[in-house]
Amino acid sequence: MIADNDPPLSFLLNRIKERALECGGFASTPRGDYRPEATCWGILALPSDPANHDLIQRARDRLAAGQLPDGRVCLSPDHPEAYWPTSLAVFAWHRSPEHRQNQARAAQFLLTSGGEHSRVRADSSVGHNTALQGWSWIAGTHSWVEPTGLAMMALKIAGHGRHARVQEGARLLLDRQLPQGGWNYGNTMVFGQVLRPMPLSSGIALNALKDQTQGEAIQPSLTYLKSRVISLNTPRSLGWSLLGLAAWQARPGQARRQIDNCLKSQEKYGSYDTSSLALLAVALQSPGGLEDIFSVREKS
Repeated sequence: MIADNDPPLSFLLNRIKERALECGGFASTPRGDYRPEATCWGILALPSDPANHDLIQRARDRLAAGQLPDGRVCLSPDHPEAYWPTSLAVFAWHRSPEHRQNQARAAQFLLTSGGEHSRVRADSSVGHNTALQGWSWIAGTHSWVEPTGLAMMALKIAGHGRHARVQEGARLLLDRQLPQGGWNYGNTMVFGQVLRPMPLSSGIALNALKDQTQGEAIQPSLTYLKSRVISLNTPRSLGWSLLGLAAWQARPGQARRQIDNCLKSQEKYGSYDTSSLALLAVALQSPGGLEDIFSVREKS
């Protein structure tokens, strides 16, 4: 396996597997409790070789046991409104014959849900088009960049890449792109002040817009992220930035060294949560962006 000749990847996969639970799924921290988002990322990070088969299947089963009848996968049974892990679950169940219906129901939920949107007002304090509908973190709230990007990627991998909802999501992301390039959580301008971009949000948006727009439309964001990624050392910002650039064939040559340095920071700041470790593992294995993890697995 590739991990045997890749010390950073081998380290990441071993740490992730240490957080697998006997009853299925993954915890976010060592000796922690089950978390659906950590489970989704753990499944996504682990190569689908025979040594991992049972662990991955138990994790997928645990995820399926928590899926609600309408298809959503919630952060907690006590908070069904926090349904943003549904997008991650679509990825986690991908190419699993036993969970094909789970994935289909999750995708259908995404197609029929979304963030709040409203007509554009001339006196609005924000600079983006509020009439465009994407997806939100929590039901009943505004559409934001990151959950919209995740839902778009999930629907594309589930075979709905040409659906009107995905196309509207792409328009929303392009509308929320900042004038100087990049994205933040989802606002462009508030009370006349242009906001600043964030690498994590920018990486997710660039991943989601792969095959949804022309390169010229996102060139300012590629330029921004190329200049920003070289100084990143936190796992989520680095991981998503590398994946976002890779989706547009712009992954930096020092990506592996940056991930290795990021991992060394744990000696000072403590261990990263499972989702962060898995995100870095996916970035190491996916030279063409997040969705590329599946084609890489097919070739291995």
